[in-house]
Amino acid sequence: MSASHEVIVVGAGAAGLAAGAQLRRAGIDVLVVEAASRTGGRAWTDTATFGVAWDRGCHWLHSASVNPLRAAADELGLSYLSRGSRQARATHLGDRWADEDERKAAWQAIDAAYAAIHHAGEEGRDIAASEVLDKGSPWIRLARHWLTLMSAAEPERLSTLDYAAYTDTGENYPVEKGYGALVQAVAAHAAPDLPVVTGCPVSLVDWSGSGVALQTPRGTLKARLVIIAVPTTVIARGGLAFAPLLPPDLAEAFEALPLGAAEKVAFLFDRDVFGVAPTTYVDTIDLRNPDRRPVNFTLNPFGANMAIGQLGGDNAARLVKAGPDAMRDFGLAALKDAFGADIEKHVAGFATTGWVADPLIGGAYSCALPGFAHVRARLGRPLGDRILFAGEAVSAHAYSTAHGAHLTGLAAADAALAQLTGRAA
Repeated sequence: MSASHEVIVVGAGAAGLAAGAQLRRAGIDVLVVEAASRTGGRAWTDTATFGVAWDRGCHWLHSASVNPLRAAADELGLSYLSRGSRQARATHLGDRWADEDERKAAWQAIDAAYAAIHHAGEEGRDIAASEVLDKGSPWIRLARHWLTLMSAAEPERLSTLDYAAYTDTGENYPVEKGYGALVQAVAAHAAPDLPVVTGCPVSLVDWSGSGVALQTPRGTLKARLVIIAVPTTVIARGGLAFAPLLPPDLAEAFEALPLGAAEKVAFLFDRDVFGVAPTTYVDTIDLRNPDRRPVNFTLNPFGANMAIGQLGGDNAARLVKAGPDAMRDFGLAALKDAFGADIEKHVAGFATTGWVADPLIGGAYSCALPGFAHVRARLGRPLGDRILFAGEAVSAHAYSTAHGAHLTGLAAADAALAQLTGRAA
């Protein structure tokens, strides 16, 4: 491995792979270094645990009609499921299924919560989302749950202005063989010879000289330009140090755009225990127990005998801290309420995520704290004409998504290429 390159990309998630592949295709001497033992970051399709593909991280092609990764999936022949309104899902209330009127009322409450937050943001109000919610709604717990799934943060820590900046067409298509697998395939197709070194954490980014020097266990790596594509939390916690220190306004931006919590608990069954169509979505909320948080499931995803539960916000973080068995028990309790206690006899395996506990990630995706929506734009500016940033947090309107990360990687690569060649980006 050469110690000197034109560009080094730090981080091999969706943004880093996109940046590296773009530069490699342009003939630039580029190296991608990744601290983990695998590439993909939060785009991780797991086929080893159950023998079938399931996404531990991102899974849906959000805003599918304008999502470049959806177009790439078409080009590569990777299938996905086109679905209509999310309101078609059934809702279990703890001891019975909601009737049609209750289901509609629940989704009206959820949509009203979204609308109230958007309205505040569109008015230019950068306040906590919790301030505009209808706390008297009988479905407030379900509305809060969906907000935590969308933002990974509790409404008290969610900026209305930042939330309203997110652009969404409402088309959310699951990828059959996994979104993580799609991200890998796109990079491999764009640049099959892209050099990526895993197990190579960068401890220090020294930008005091004319170029940039990176301290790693494999020695000092040098480059004319560096693209940093790691989660905000890693930088905010000091997992990646800078010399000189980051300017205060940039350091503030990383602090004010933390990664929240969005986790999954997945179950494999030895047969179909649900009797529903492939890829059926179900919400659960126990109206009998106000202390029990809601959880929603994808049942029989693409025909596999599985249930994948989604957990968000503080509940997800608490369960990760409590451990895999606690996550299993929480998810299984809701499934047993809805489908009967006998399904437990058919559990053939389970798996859980722990993004908030991963020191190389630190959470799910970024959201701006109340009062700090304006700082997101700072991540899109170069540092010292030698360092560029990429990743979902850098995206102004598609943050929290894989395609947002992908697009920022391409933009950073184009900016680096322009600087190297002297052409305007």
